[in-house]
Amino acid sequence: VQLQASGGGLVQPGGSLRLSCAASGRTFSSYVVGWFRQAPGKEREFVAVMSGSGGSSFYADSVKGRFTISRDNAKNTVYLQMNSLKSEDTAVYYCAAGPSYRRSSSSYDYWGQGTLVTVSS
Repeated sequence: VQLQASGGGLVQPGGSLRLSCAASGRTFSSYVVGWFRQAPGKEREFVAVMSGSGGSSFYADSVKGRFTISRDNAKNTVYLQMNSLKSEDTAVYYCAAGPSYRRSSSSYDYWGQGTLVTVSS
């Protein structure tokens, strides 16, 4: 599976942004997909995860209620809708795919290249 993340950019605090992650491969729906982020000088951290069917999702406490993960298996694409953005959301965002519904980055086998989100006035 190859993943291509896009949609990052500069947004003001309180604004919104939608990230996309396009995947190759016919078995995309069999993979759990997660979003992670890495801020400058910090370790990569879990943001959200969604099951292969899209029926289950889980969020980090820091984004719960503001971010929404979704997927369209017919389009082989996963999305991360980010609302009420804060300066602390500034990071490179990565999508990842793997077999297990987990928060640990080590559980994911395939990674996109990352897309930069900058929240600043």
